[in-house]
Amino acid sequence: MRQIFLDTETTGLSPESGDRIIEIGCVEMVNRRLTGENLHFYLNPERKNHEDAVKIHGLTDEFLADKPLFSAVSDELMAYLSGAEIIIHNAGFDVGFLNAELARLGLPKFPEHVANITDSLTMAREMFPGKSNSLDALCKRLEVDNTNRTLHGALLDAGLLAEVYIRMTRGQDSLVIDAGDAAGPGEVVVAAVDLTQFTLPVVLATESETEAHEGVLKDLDKSSNGKTKWHLLVA
Repeated sequence: MRQIFLDTETTGLSPESGDRIIEIGCVEMVNRRLTGENLHFYLNPERKNHEDAVKIHGLTDEFLADKPLFSAVSDELMAYLSGAEIIIHNAGFDVGFLNAELARLGLPKFPEHVANITDSLTMAREMFPGKSNSLDALCKRLEVDNTNRTLHGALLDAGLLAEVYIRMTRGQDSLVIDAGDAAGPGEVVVAAVDLTQFTLPVVLATESETEAHEGVLKDLDKSSNGKTKWHLLVA
């Protein structure tokens, strides 16, 4: 199973008003393991950033001036994403911008290029109703280290989202690229499993089993001259 965690940074909040993508970060996971085969672009949006946006991502017009246009990377990006499940936090925002960029090139909408899109924000709201479910809030709740996130960055945020997602869906303590690298000689790395995701059956003792159990307790109580702990607690 190939999954891509994707994040974008933009010049503003509205693709309908002409705001553009200025950064795309993608982190690949195959069979719930990071591969390191990631993809990252800074892009020239051909327009100025909103001041409030720059305060969030720190990518100035001067920095972006010599970066490639979306049209120059679109083929590579779509080939990389093709056939994968794409996981995005607040997917409607990023997909709206990607659709707008693809429309400028006369290409099909983003969902038509990928297997499916999963919105991790929707997942988080179902798991933690009534709580803040921003990426920062989820990092704090799920104990994902985001101390390096002083500014938003597409590749950094995609990596954090991968860690958050794996904890939301499995309860694993951390991502492992190769268990063989993490283990020493003769050691086996076993991922922690969140047992709360399972419903355990309750099997009651039969009447004969209960009688046999009571017999064992009486024998133990007799051999200790009535000093067994459960006997004292019941009394």
